[in-house]
Amino acid sequence: MEKRAYYIGAKRNGDVKIAVIPGHFATKHSHVNYCVDMTRVKSEMAMAKQVARLFAETYCNTPVDTIISLERMKMVGAFLANELSHSGINLRQDIAVISPEITDNKMLLRDNFIPYVQGKHVLLLTASATTGMTIAAAVEGIRYYGGEAAGAATVFGAEFHGVDVPVTRLFGVEDIPGYSSHLPAECPLCRAGVKIDALVNSYGYSKIS
Repeated sequence: MEKRAYYIGAKRNGDVKIAVIPGHFATKHSHVNYCVDMTRVKSEMAMAKQVARLFAETYCNTPVDTIISLERMKMVGAFLANELSHSGINLRQDIAVISPEITDNKMLLRDNFIPYVQGKHVLLLTASATTGMTIAAAVEGIRYYGGEAAGAATVFGAEFHGVDVPVTRLFGVEDIPGYSSHLPAECPLCRAGVKIDALVNSYGYSKIS
């Protein structure tokens, strides 16, 4: 399956790349006809730094006390905190980076992490946001714990409704011609009898033989 992969570069910096694999994939919330593989973004220092710089350009004048990192984006989150603390409104700010638990689509903060959210300006960082469900749940959680959601930054995302904070995307579904996402019960590939290639989550994909 990996032989089908190809790379696309971000419009703002072509050196920032994500891998795209056509096929039939099942995610937590939907079925999609492309797997967007962000292993390099999450795992390689040089790529993570460049991604962080792009996000920092957007949020350099937004107050940020804490970055909530989801979907194994903590290295990008650390570089983003560093970038934000060296310029703009967050100059010399000691920005925390935390990764809370997500259970049944609800964000759970243990007592030791609550002080990083309560009364703080919190920026959400995630790898992918195509349905908006993950961002909506995280924003709800930030507010539940007494924080102010400053915005959300995602590497790959779609336009969606129901989220009332600014969302920054480096790549959009429009960058992958023909990309489609459906609820499992409405998936046209399933209806056509096309077998699922792999199960996909934030750790990557697992082939179904």
